[in-house]
Amino acid sequence: MPSRSLLPPPPPPVHLRTWPDRDALLADRTMAIGELNRRMLGGKRLTLSLLTLLGLQFGWGFIGAGILSLDGLVDPLMAMAGAVAACLGLAVMVPLVVVVTLGLRRDRTLRARLLEWAALDPAPVRDARFRAPGMSLAWLLLAFAQCAAGLWLSFVVPALARPGSTTYGEVAYAMGAGIILWIHGLIAGGKAVGHRRLALRLAAL
Repeated sequence: MPSRSLLPPPPPPVHLRTWPDRDALLADRTMAIGELNRRMLGGKRLTLSLLTLLGLQFGWGFIGAGILSLDGLVDPLMAMAGAVAACLGLAVMVPLVVVVTLGLRRDRTLRARLLEWAALDPAPVRDARFRAPGMSLAWLLLAFAQCAAGLWLSFVVPALARPGSTTYGEVAYAMGAGIILWIHGLIAGGKAVGHRRLALRLAAL
């Protein structure tokens, strides 16, 4: 297999395949599928996802500070501090949004490559490393928690806001934090559900 910094390669073209027998082909197919699946759902990928979420919320916190500084009477120094905070928040969030986008593209590449390896032989793919029920469940539970928290922040907090005690800035900050959680949770949930459907599909080959 390639180094950890590179994606596992696609299967070789037909004229370059040198497997001595079907058992050798199936062994390499199982190894490649297991590695590709680990790159999509493994612990490092999950940790990176959670760190990205924390970073997005951290960046939104700076932007929220800028929004809150505009509530009420605007003091020039407070407005300037709020603008600086908002710029810092954008400087944190924009690269992380790019990371999320690149991660989605990378997942599509990994999935396509996994299907290429699975198509080498009609035998079902039932290896435990591919099913990964524990990691799949972890992704799904975290996705549910993020979506639930996001919905609560986006809808319940603004609905409970009371005039005079809750400012528009606080409502905007809560809704923004909730939307980040909601979108990130949908991405994680889509990954878990997509993996489950793929596992069932390949197990029934």
